[in-house]
Amino acid sequence: MKDLASFSGKGESFPAATPQPQVLAQARLLTISGEEAGQRIDNFLLRIFKGVPKSHIYRVLRSGEVRVNKGRIDQTYRLCEGDVLRLPPVRTAERAPSTAPGAEFSILLEDSHLLVIDKPAGVAVHGGSGVSYGVIEQLRASRPDAKFLELVHRLDRDTSGILLLAKKRSALTNLHEQIREGVVDKRYLTLVKGEWTNPRQHIRLALHKYSTPDGERRVRVQSDGLQSHTIFNLIRKFGPYALLEAELKTGRTHQIRVHLASSGYAIVGDDKYGDFALNRDMQKADGARVAFKRMFLHAHQITFTHPETGKPVTLKAPLPPECTRLLKSLESLESDAA
Repeated sequence: MKDLASFSGKGESFPAATPQPQVLAQARLLTISGEEAGQRIDNFLLRIFKGVPKSHIYRVLRSGEVRVNKGRIDQTYRLCEGDVLRLPPVRTAERAPSTAPGAEFSILLEDSHLLVIDKPAGVAVHGGSGVSYGVIEQLRASRPDAKFLELVHRLDRDTSGILLLAKKRSALTNLHEQIREGVVDKRYLTLVKGEWTNPRQHIRLALHKYSTPDGERRVRVQSDGLQSHTIFNLIRKFGPYALLEAELKTGRTHQIRVHLASSGYAIVGDDKYGDFALNRDMQKADGARVAFKRMFLHAHQITFTHPETGKPVTLKAPLPPECTRLLKSLESLESDAA
């Protein structure tokens, strides 16, 4: 069993901005940089012509209105450094100025290629689904001179912990390749209620994404879903609760939450798949136990290969204070009962 001390250390919704009338862009020439090289032309155009329907992007490609080095290309062409693109006039929605306030977060690592932060619980990683902005929009607002800043992966809004962002496209593509090949080791700490017995347990359940009638994204176990694999290591028991470390072997939406809930172990504070009566009870202090008002799921460790140096990097984010206080109060209750 590991010592508790080794792990120690809601976002607000706003109405979406109203789209402005469409304006007509002018034809222009663009030279591809080393950071932009290697992308398919269709993906590149979808990124720079944000808001333009895919069908229109592919139409201007097929018609030859997009030229590379004065020649026609198809949608599979991969850009090379120094390519000169002719971009035709394309109708786009004029974007309202971003309403995201600039913000910085606890930085675990930053260099010319990467920014790794410790995301607080209750903050979305990006805008959408009723949230006008998230971590990425706030970081871009606070770093107006940054030429490139993109999320490498995502965390649920109510999950805290390590979040990777790329400051160069080459870093983004390299890390995405590492994730696809399964060489990125992501580990989470979570607290569940239930009689957990095995020191190390594999859970393999196929997961299927669906939407509720009101449009909320959900996941369930389903035989024809995507194969998903999580390994859980028992860190410590606190009476009827167990602190677990989850190793992600696949990276499906809500994977840890659904794997545990479907196996009979509710994550404390999980308002989608958890035990709602337990959550209500945990929100109130009870004797020595402190009140707890969030989901106990924290991305505490990641190991990957640095995209520039090729050297392994391991980063850790300590448990947030509210999680540590809860564990200490459960530890105190356990001692009193002994």
